[in-house]
Amino acid sequence: FSIERIASQLSINFRTVKKYLDMTGEEFDQYMENKANKPCLLDPYRDFIVNYLKRYEDAPSSVVHDRLKEHFSLFPNVDPKTVYNYVMMLRNDLNMPKVTGSERQYSAVPDLPPGEQGEVDFGEKKLRMSNGTWIKVYFFIMLLCYSRQKFIFFRNSPFTSQSTIEAHERAFEFFKGIPKEIVYDQDSVLLYRENNGDYIMTDIFDKYQSSRPFKVVFCRAGDPESKGKVENTVKYVKQNFLFQRTYIDDNILNEQALSWLNRTGNAMVHNTTRKIPQEQWAHEQTHLIPWAPLFPVT
Repeated sequence: FSIERIASQLSINFRTVKKYLDMTGEEFDQYMENKANKPCLLDPYRDFIVNYLKRYEDAPSSVVHDRLKEHFSLFPNVDPKTVYNYVMMLRNDLNMPKVTGSERQYSAVPDLPPGEQGEVDFGEKKLRMSNGTWIKVYFFIMLLCYSRQKFIFFRNSPFTSQSTIEAHERAFEFFKGIPKEIVYDQDSVLLYRENNGDYIMTDIFDKYQSSRPFKVVFCRAGDPESKGKVENTVKYVKQNFLFQRTYIDDNILNEQALSWLNRTGNAMVHNTTRKIPQEQWAHEQTHLIPWAPLFPVT
């Protein structure tokens, strides 16, 4: 078998397979004996992880990692690979379906200087309520392109031009500043019509944009790659934060979202930049246009 096929068959990383193959038989036996006698950092959380995997057998290890941080305030700072390996070990022990590879993030647009550009997108997903019924939630995402610092805001009804403006203000407050330009889809809550590149914004959003210093940039129709960074973030929110999450009300969901951003969404190493968004934002924030509220945010 090739290294990749062995890794797939055993549900382990291909680098681990290569490491094993480079060992002699004696070295491998000694390694496995030492490993068996060494307690695992995640053993105290085994019951929680097992119960979560039994309840949600398709849960990715990244979601398990986030839920551990959410439920245990003293959960140690461990590498995501440590959690992945432990989850895969438990999946094998419990004979549960293994999780296949997740989608990789991509960024078609070259990186810009700090404070230069942000991207906005919308998403929606059905969540189960505590009484067993389902509700569709709608969310707004703004992403700073340099740092990948992100902000999300939820509603249980579709966004309007006015509620989108309010979400912008919440995002600017969260970022402590405003990027020089923001990229959007040709969404009807922002755009009245488009005619050969001439964009006519809705009256409400046009008046708002004229009161703020950022430039509006609309993507060409059918060209999502031009804002691929935030497209990936929509998937990330759905597959991680919203995975099997119970809806109580908008306020609680938004409080949970802020906590998730602080512990995972903006605190983990980004797949593309290989840097932590919160740390990059600390630098980018000084390059943003200063923000002061136009109106009270409720």
